[in-house]
Amino acid sequence: MKPRPLFPAGSEESAAQIKVSPGLVSGDHVFLTGMTGSNPDGSMPEEIEEQFRQAFEKIGLVLREAGLSYDAIVEMTSYHVGLRDHFDTFNAVRSEYVREPYPAWTAVEVAGLRREGAVVEIRIVAAIRTN
Repeated sequence: MKPRPLFPAGSEESAAQIKVSPGLVSGDHVFLTGMTGSNPDGSMPEEIEEQFRQAFEKIGLVLREAGLSYDAIVEMTSYHVGLRDHFDTFNAVRSEYVREPYPAWTAVEVAGLRREGAVVEIRIVAAIRTN
């Protein structure tokens, strides 16, 4: 079965520019492209806590497009510029979105991200509940 792309409203044009799907349904899972914390207009908030919230809100849009919620997240990989400087803030924001059973999570420090000014990019795998 061919994977089914997920495009929340308004995401088609920017996704087409770099030839990416914000999310793909494949089998019993949804795979999300890494999300940074840019605003809907494409600008990057200077406040890092706002970047974290924006990233999770964008994740939520893709999950809802698949009929899922944050509870469906089974794995998260977050890539951080300055991880040690903002880990506690990121974890506090992340904790507002995830619930038990908590997803598996790997946090990786990186030298930079594609989006200018971005301090985090979050990649998600979610499970489609069949029961």
